[in-house]
Amino acid sequence: MSHLLSRITSPLGDLLAITVPDGALHALDFHDYADRMHRLFARHHPRGELVEGPAPPALVKALAAYFAGNVAALDALPVAGIGSDFQRKVWAALRRIPAGETRSYGQLAAAIGQPSASRAVGLANGANPIGIVVPCHRVIGSGGALTGYAGGVERKAWLLRHEGALAPLLA
Repeated sequence: MSHLLSRITSPLGDLLAITVPDGALHALDFHDYADRMHRLFARHHPRGELVEGPAPPALVKALAAYFAGNVAALDALPVAGIGSDFQRKVWAALRRIPAGETRSYGQLAAAIGQPSASRAVGLANGANPIGIVVPCHRVIGSGGALTGYAGGVERKAWLLRHEGALAPLLA
């Protein structure tokens, strides 16, 4: 199956998106992390073919609305059901974290019914191929520290400020 590779402008730099004809998002990452995105795509689609073209209008519109301040604009975007069962469970839990809120890895592990799986949750979080829309940036360290983010900690801080999370700590 062919997948569409598109470039979308954002305040944080260009984003690369991989979608399918029905509009489901398979990957979204920052252009300077293209190698990571391609690695994750190949892991989930070993025979997947990428064809460059324009992003689906619904995706462009939702991202523009998000960056313009409607932080809930991404909530209804369809995402691909890729990854292991455990990863899909973690990624679904990430989408349930409301904009403006954060969770620790331990809280996320408890939310999926596996309170002792914080490390595994961290690994699944780090393997998320659909940044921003599957909001792995909303996961922070248990002490409130901005832990690693595939797009860089500066971008994570920007996204959290944009969403109104941790505003006093990030000012």
